[in-house]
Amino acid sequence: MTKHEAVKNGTIFPIGEKNEAYAQYFVGQSYLKTLVADPKVNVGVGNVTFEPGCRNNWHIHRDGFQLLLVTGGEGWYQEEGKPAQFLTAGDVVVTHDGVKHWHGAAKDSWFEHIAITAGTPEWLEPVSDEIYEKASK
Repeated sequence: MTKHEAVKNGTIFPIGEKNEAYAQYFVGQSYLKTLVADPKVNVGVGNVTFEPGCRNNWHIHRDGFQLLLVTGGEGWYQEEGKPAQFLTAGDVVVTHDGVKHWHGAAKDSWFEHIAITAGTPEWLEPVSDEIYEKASK
């Protein structure tokens, strides 16, 4: 059974299109709706939706940060060398400059968050099934 299927219809913001531009940095299917893309504002804001089991690769934000505002479903966030954090609607995650991390949906749930990002992402290796499974227990 899949939990939080209402997320796929956009609980607060629209789900957006299949995230083809960044598909190579995800395991599974994600969707992206850009909410703020103003060249005069040095911060990007987007609604990212993950199908069950979807997660992004390990990555680092250089010369910036990332804030995640969880708006629906259940998911995971993990910084390298730390235990994974279970996330649900209302959770907020602050990722500081230079911190290696990943985030994504729980195995059996849709998941969505608003990502507020500054700086340049450095995309790294995929999150292994072993690491993902360990987070899910």
